[in-house]
Amino acid sequence: MDLRLLRYFVAVAQEGNFNRAAERLHIAQPPLSRAIQQLEGHVGASLIERSARPLALTKVGQLLYAQALQLLARIEDVETMVRTAATSERRRFVIGFVSSTIYARLPELIREFRKAADNIELVMLESTTLDQLAALKDGRIDVGFGRIRFDDPAVQRVILRHEKLVAAFPVDHPLAHGDGPVSLRDIATEPQIIYPRQPRPSYADQVISLWRDHGIEPRIVHEARELQIAIGLVAAEEGMAIVPESVRRARSHDVAFRELAETATSPIIMSHRPGDRSPELALMLETIARKYEDWGYGAPHGLAR
Repeated sequence: MDLRLLRYFVAVAQEGNFNRAAERLHIAQPPLSRAIQQLEGHVGASLIERSARPLALTKVGQLLYAQALQLLARIEDVETMVRTAATSERRRFVIGFVSSTIYARLPELIREFRKAADNIELVMLESTTLDQLAALKDGRIDVGFGRIRFDDPAVQRVILRHEKLVAAFPVDHPLAHGDGPVSLRDIATEPQIIYPRQPRPSYADQVISLWRDHGIEPRIVHEARELQIAIGLVAAEEGMAIVPESVRRARSHDVAFRELAETATSPIIMSHRPGDRSPELALMLETIARKYEDWGYGAPHGLAR
């Protein structure tokens, strides 16, 4: 539908007169009448009761008028935003992240990035790994941090590191304290709390696979929406959970953590669009490489541009 015709129609509806509407639009009255007739032909119904004085809208005209006002207002908002973005000196860089990466030193990376990117507007959006893939392809985010591997030629992923998994117990649980690591066999009968409940596949599937790889079917009693809720349920003595070791830095007064005897890790994955040569992404890659060296992780493979 031609926006020009909609603007003409709104002017006629508001003025109630073709001549006044034509003056307002700075056009002659005959072309305006023809434009409204063209719009009526496109809609397939009469929009204006021409015999009424002042002009009145038909029921279809009233419906179109209400929708046209909303559409034209939205178009005006878009034009304003685009003009603002075009004239702004600050570039925008949008980061998607899953909540568990907040524990895995992501805030420290963001602080370092901000120090070096003083003229960049940084936006943080919490989203699942699956949502991040769609957002990257649509251009709604520039980089994503998650834990789930997905093969998609439209998205390039870099495994930053593999984070060790640990067992989280209520602080007064008999297995909460002890010498050395605890085996999956030792906790096979314990009620398990996993997260997230949806969408799947997710970190929950990584944990379930860990159990099944050792021939154990976990006794799942709760599927929490997110990590914070899962840890809260552990503290409430509803069960135990397998979590990334970075969580222990944020919750230790009512939850006890023990290392696992089995090798168990979860990847921290950064994703971006292939061929992205923006200076903002280059700065993020440089920041990650530098800080990972500082923290003793070693520079992740695959960060070279």
